[in-house]
Amino acid sequence: MRWLAFPKMALSLTLALLAAVMLVGINEAGFRQSTRALEEVGQTQRMRVALNLLLQNVVDAETGQRGYLLTGEAHYREPYDNAIRQVDGQLHLLRALYADRPDDSAKLAVLSTHVARKLAEMDMSVRLRQNGNDDAWKFVITTDVGREEMEAIRAQASALVNSNDAAMALGQVQIARSLQLARVGIAIVALAALLAFYLYLRQSHALRSAGERQQEALQRERNALETEVQERTASLAELATHLQEVRETERGYLARELHDELGSLLTAAKLDVARLKSRLADTPDAIQRLQHLTELLNSGIALKRRIIEDLRPSSLSNLGLVASLEILGREFADRSGLQIEMSLEPSVLDEARQLTIYRMVQESLTNIGKYAEATEATIVMKNYGNHVIVEVTDNGQGFDTQRARPSTHGLAGMRHRVEAAQGKLTVASTPGNGTRLTAMLPVRRVVATPPAASVPPER
Repeated sequence: MRWLAFPKMALSLTLALLAAVMLVGINEAGFRQSTRALEEVGQTQRMRVALNLLLQNVVDAETGQRGYLLTGEAHYREPYDNAIRQVDGQLHLLRALYADRPDDSAKLAVLSTHVARKLAEMDMSVRLRQNGNDDAWKFVITTDVGREEMEAIRAQASALVNSNDAAMALGQVQIARSLQLARVGIAIVALAALLAFYLYLRQSHALRSAGERQQEALQRERNALETEVQERTASLAELATHLQEVRETERGYLARELHDELGSLLTAAKLDVARLKSRLADTPDAIQRLQHLTELLNSGIALKRRIIEDLRPSSLSNLGLVASLEILGREFADRSGLQIEMSLEPSVLDEARQLTIYRMVQESLTNIGKYAEATEATIVMKNYGNHVIVEVTDNGQGFDTQRARPSTHGLAGMRHRVEAAQGKLTVASTPGNGTRLTAMLPVRRVVATPPAASVPPER
């Protein structure tokens, strides 16, 4: 299907590319033509302004001249002097503006000549009036030289203005043509773009339909895989819970066996040593060896007791959860030197949840002793009626929970054990601020268990 769709896609892309190239070309041509026309219009406008200023200055100079000639007062001469000073600059500007127009430059040269003559005529009359030669300046005024030069100036300026108007009209025509060309070109490009867009929409619809079908197939496969993963995860969780239960059962069985069998043997051996010790009271060397043997037997009994407590705490079955946690905290404080504070509220929990809490606190204390480098720890258990919250807190070095090493399985084991009991475990810790483990477990009524399931107290 993709091979069949490729020619249509290539056609739509080609049309779109051609439309883009045509649009860029038309816009560029219109822009250049309009730019040249606008520059020409702007140049013409500047020429007209300069010509008008030149004529205005000549008129101002003539007005100031006549006022001074009639009154002889200096302040009537100021407009004349100001206008004369500006005429040269405006002529220089006009020569620069008409530099690339030979015909208009010739007209400007004629205009400059007449302006020079007019200025000379006005300057002569002003100097004569200034020197007090009244007859001379009046004679100059009565001649037609000034009037003829002024008419010539107006005629040449009018010719230049007409030339500028023609250039401006030509520029406007060019701008109109470029705009018309742009309109036609944009219309053609718009039609080509619409055709390309139509082809693109058709192709996109076909590709989207194919993609949707593929997505549906992928979604079905993904759902099947997710279902399989969920089933296998549930199976693994059940297997892990079963293995945990089996391990606890085996621990209980092994603890009972050690207590019943090994405890009996060690106790019997200790009694035999006591009898031999009473009968060999007159043999110091034998008494000393029997005393050493008694100490070894006591050490073996203590080791057996510690192993049994680690495998299955007898205090949990005989004394309850609160007492077991108190014993666990005191023994850990004695071994580690840490200060342990405990606040434990009694609660009614089944044996499995009691063991879960005991193992969670035991593992937490073990981790504190190994890694936390703490000086204080707190064990809190609160009973809220329908659930129990257990917290173990230390003031150690803490760690980043987002960067916990995957090789450490203590937290994962605790979390699985708590979740298997329908609870939730949260870990809060930051480097340098200690660690807090919080477990929330629901309360369930205790179901009576046969006496054989418990480990009898130590003798």
